[in-house]
Amino acid sequence: MQFYVLGFISIDCGADPGLSYTDPVFGINYVSDAKLINTGVIGNISSEAIIDTYNQRQLRRLRSFPEGKRNCYKINVTGGSKYLIRTVFLYGNYDGRNMLPQFDLLLGPNHWDTVFIYNAFIYQSNEIIHVPLLDFVQICLVNTGYGTPFITAIEFRTLKNDTYVTQFGSLELYKWMRCDLGSRKAYRYSNDVYDRFWYALNFGENWNSLNASIPYSLNQSDYQPGPIIMSTAVTPADDSDPLVIRWGPQDESDRFYVYMHFMEIQVLARNQTRQFNITRNGELMVPNFSPRYLAVDTLYTSSAISGKEIEYSLERTENSTLPPIISAIEIYRVIDLQKPETFQGDVEAITRIKSVYGVKRDWEGDPCSPVDYLWDGLNCTYDNEFPRIKALNLSSSGLSGKIDPSISNLTMLEKLDLSNNNLYGEVPDFLSHLQHLKILNLEKNDLSGSIPSALVEKSRKGSLSLSVDQKPYPCESAQCNKKRKKNTVTPTVASTSGVLFLLIAVGTLWILKRKKSKEKFTYPVAVNHLSGISQKSTEKDNSFQQRKSQMYSYNDVLQITNNFNRIIGKGGFGTVYLGFIDETPVAVKMLSPSAVHGYQQFQAEIKLLIRVHHKNLISLIGYCNEGSNKGLIYEYMAKGNLREHLSGKHNESPFLSWKDRLRVAVDAAVGLEYLHNGCMTPIIHRDVKSSNILLNELFQAKLSDFGLSKVVPDDGRSHVSTIVAGTLGYLDPHYHSSNRLTQKSDVYSFGVVLLEIITNQPVMAGNEETGHISERVNLMVSKGDIRAIVDSSLEGNFDINSAWKAVEIAMACVSPNPNERPMMSVVVIELQEALATELARTGGADPKYSVAPVSENVDSEFMPSAR
Repeated sequence: MQFYVLGFISIDCGADPGLSYTDPVFGINYVSDAKLINTGVIGNISSEAIIDTYNQRQLRRLRSFPEGKRNCYKINVTGGSKYLIRTVFLYGNYDGRNMLPQFDLLLGPNHWDTVFIYNAFIYQSNEIIHVPLLDFVQICLVNTGYGTPFITAIEFRTLKNDTYVTQFGSLELYKWMRCDLGSRKAYRYSNDVYDRFWYALNFGENWNSLNASIPYSLNQSDYQPGPIIMSTAVTPADDSDPLVIRWGPQDESDRFYVYMHFMEIQVLARNQTRQFNITRNGELMVPNFSPRYLAVDTLYTSSAISGKEIEYSLERTENSTLPPIISAIEIYRVIDLQKPETFQGDVEAITRIKSVYGVKRDWEGDPCSPVDYLWDGLNCTYDNEFPRIKALNLSSSGLSGKIDPSISNLTMLEKLDLSNNNLYGEVPDFLSHLQHLKILNLEKNDLSGSIPSALVEKSRKGSLSLSVDQKPYPCESAQCNKKRKKNTVTPTVASTSGVLFLLIAVGTLWILKRKKSKEKFTYPVAVNHLSGISQKSTEKDNSFQQRKSQMYSYNDVLQITNNFNRIIGKGGFGTVYLGFIDETPVAVKMLSPSAVHGYQQFQAEIKLLIRVHHKNLISLIGYCNEGSNKGLIYEYMAKGNLREHLSGKHNESPFLSWKDRLRVAVDAAVGLEYLHNGCMTPIIHRDVKSSNILLNELFQAKLSDFGLSKVVPDDGRSHVSTIVAGTLGYLDPHYHSSNRLTQKSDVYSFGVVLLEIITNQPVMAGNEETGHISERVNLMVSKGDIRAIVDSSLEGNFDINSAWKAVEIAMACVSPNPNERPMMSVVVIELQEALATELARTGGADPKYSVAPVSENVDSEFMPSAR
């Protein structure tokens, strides 16, 4: 459900089902929350509290949650759009206990805030500016043992995507610090087109207030503080004093973004000037600033700031005859709301299970996150990009009916307990397709029929602990047939002989087919290490080699992988297996049925890699597209991915020297530059990251994973308007806020990878003072110590000029402004120079290694120096 009025979603929590009305005070349309949640109890605030609601109907009722640990609203939104999200709370002694509660507020899997109700009769709110990545948002209230959670209203306000841009995280309004300076009243819609709450707060006692009557139509900034907000301002009481805005964060590691709104509201005489400098903690930020008459200027921080105390000072210049002035200010704290939701395929499967069986458990919100609020009966693994469900215990849960197929979509399931229920029908074969299943308990149900042979075989081999009514099995196929026939006449000898003859014939045919299959394809024996594979001679089969359009059947894939015998990787798309085609190792990536947008990525990758070939792009050998069995067959990259080497997880390979790292960087840059400039139609990769850069046995780097790639339309445009997709940390913030995908979005992602290569630091470090790798490196660059920037495990074994050049390239690539980022063709040239400098130090070029030329001539519009 979506409720849009003027771009607003406004929900009256506790309103009667189906109710929709327009608030008489602000003219905002509100709707009932009844269709957004199926738990909770409606309450009415006391008559004493109603007096203080000023006729705001949405404040008079609420929904409380006396039952359950976590209760959640699921609200449809537009993924990738920027919202101001507000939750409103007015206790109003609705329960007659006059006990102010305390509870937690979650946004999906993320802790948003702890709600403290300070006054029973005054409403309070929590606000964030946030970009949801999915097409829904879950707002959850959690009982922490300090009173019953409740909520009065939920409000979403659509903002422009190119405003309130951060390098990392969302923005939480800090202590109501959205201040209409010089005003004595608070304002919201319609005095603010975005319905921001403006509070009448001042930072200094010795400030003079100014106000003026100004026209309704102003020359506005993109942030659009309304005319009423801008009609007031403050100046220092003493004209010669600075105007100081100061606050001390509770935690000095907190990071802030500040937005100051200026406008001259007085008509100045010819001999009057108003000019001032703006400093932050003594450092000059904006010199000689003069607000424009009846025109709004918004000055803001482009990156987060922090410290024990933060002080902005507006200081009159010597040329000014008037003191500094400011009309409004907004202060936001960076909040990390980027913990990933549980893998959507798992969410859809477990939600289906909940619906089919009517599960009566505390199953609200995200199944796996936060860990403290894990769904009852679930265990999850957090080793992948998204949390995955690995255990499901529904024993003694009153389940009835057949075993539902949606269970098969929990593809990472290791343990499934459905014992002591009222399940009936046959044990389904799809359970045998759960590759990771180790424990299956189906005891004490009304199941009948045969156990799938694949499950029996796994149990006999010891890879699966199978419990079915303690027999351990009701019956295998032959036993079940005997039970069905025990009341029939005994067959004649002739019939028995006929059946026996048929079984012998079938067996003979099977043996011949098996023999023929072995002659056609023999799987090599792997010995200890991939580089030491023992090969068996095979008779090559031309029909197998010459598949039309590189297409393989599912049976071919089973032979290539020896029945998926060896896993070499996993991801959101599916599992990657080692295989062999004519004794040549290959990597086979099979699409998981639960992969979000998996089939679209499967198609996209085939279309791209069949027609695009380059030595620094992974090669597609073939693919399988047979019903639900879909897979991609790639060249095998023996040395894994770059991320593994930097993190030390690839123990079989040597440490990457500075020379090696620059070679990998050049290779990856050349591959990306080819996509941008070497193809007939430019291609944007959209998911450049260190785990998507693969290394072969010679440590040659190749880009992989093209499922999110986009072709730039041949219509003269330089961008693609698309839903935001990619990996957090590597995602271009400009693309994230504007939905405008350009080649410079790939440049940003590559810059992040280059910073990883240089520093060997994690991309995101949310608990540190600066969360994103670019912010951390930027702080170190300002100190001018290259050895503090480059990975300390290199022990200084690198050319300093080469390292500085690499840092300068990387920092230019991650510039918040896309126009300041270099093209990939420039990046390639600069990295080649950095590599040449290092090779000169270490004794010249390596004959095994050659650098590919870039695809076109480039101009030299490069780049701010880090030194």
